[in-house]
Amino acid sequence: MNNLREIWGKRFVYYINELQKYLKYIFTGHIAIVIVFVLGAGGYTYSEWLNTAPKDFPAFLVVAFILSILLAMSTPATLMKHADSVYFLPLETKLKEYLKLALRWTYFSSIFLSLAIFVVTIPLLTKVAGATKEEILSFFVFILVMKYWSIHTEFNYRFASNGKSVWMDRFIRFLLLFAALYFLMSGNYLFLIAIVVIQLIYTIVWQRKKSEVPFPFDHFIEVEQSRMMRFYRFANYFTDVPHIRGMTKRRKWLDVIYNIAPYVQKNSQLYLVMRTFIRTNDYFYLWVRLTAISVIGVYFIPFPIVAVIFSSALAFATVVQLRHALLSGHEFRMDQLFPVDPNARKWAVNKLMRVIQFVQAVLVLIVVLVQGEFTLQLFFIPLAVYIVSELTIRMSKK
Repeated sequence: MNNLREIWGKRFVYYINELQKYLKYIFTGHIAIVIVFVLGAGGYTYSEWLNTAPKDFPAFLVVAFILSILLAMSTPATLMKHADSVYFLPLETKLKEYLKLALRWTYFSSIFLSLAIFVVTIPLLTKVAGATKEEILSFFVFILVMKYWSIHTEFNYRFASNGKSVWMDRFIRFLLLFAALYFLMSGNYLFLIAIVVIQLIYTIVWQRKKSEVPFPFDHFIEVEQSRMMRFYRFANYFTDVPHIRGMTKRRKWLDVIYNIAPYVQKNSQLYLVMRTFIRTNDYFYLWVRLTAISVIGVYFIPFPIVAVIFSSALAFATVVQLRHALLSGHEFRMDQLFPVDPNARKWAVNKLMRVIQFVQAVLVLIVVLVQGEFTLQLFFIPLAVYIVSELTIRMSKK
């Protein structure tokens, strides 16, 4: 098959089907409820803050910083497979057509997040910074152009350097994007022109270096496989992904937690479930991430009722995802050779959920105490975390 456009088309269809197959399990009714609560709480907090935001708030600086991070993260999606380093080698001179389609898809699939965040910041730019409609439109167009520049520049850099020190390239592009966006928003057009010239020179340098080396198949294949594996690992929180291979880590410093399961036969499943949770990176870091987001949200959200909704939604998401993940494993375990109660694992998972959600509630309570405002509404936040967790455990069908 020598038609690279046809190859891309077939791979793109397969890729979209893979996304659809797992996204239908991710965006279920449970997650939809969490998203609605989180967006509602965040939107309410944001709108209330805008009413009291100080006039000297550095809106341009903050917006430019956030957008620059999003624009700088421009990993190319090539949809390449392991065998391409062999089968594409005779077609290397014609590979430009395939890569053009890949970069086009990368652009259109990644620009929406940057635009969505920009839309969210429009009230901040207009109400606090005083930006006009014409300026907002110019910012919008500039973001479109800068994303295109960032994607092609990262691709050229990866091509020319075989992916070495790619974070250095991202840091340089972040600085250039931040400076360009800030100077545009603040009206310093002479500095903006100077930054744009530097961006063009930076792109031309890597464009020329790219032409001096062969296409690094191994690097781009590894990038694509890593990108898809991240998606599969995320999807694995919601449903079983057959070809996923999670990573494990010893975490000896958490061995003290195993004391919750004394050395008796009835605690065998509890001990196994605890080891699975603590040593499996996907499960452990999922709880850490959601707990950290809950703690940070409670600390910065100034309205107690919004903080209650926000932390409760995250507690619900934590229990639903972790409980499903720990109960849905189909791998062979040694305990399956012994006559244990069929409900033992469910009991063990529920007990573990109660323990870790109690810890999550305690961490939220610590944040409440650190704030120094001892009101009944604030103390209801950690209580809501534990109540929602308990209700979710009790009402879960599986």
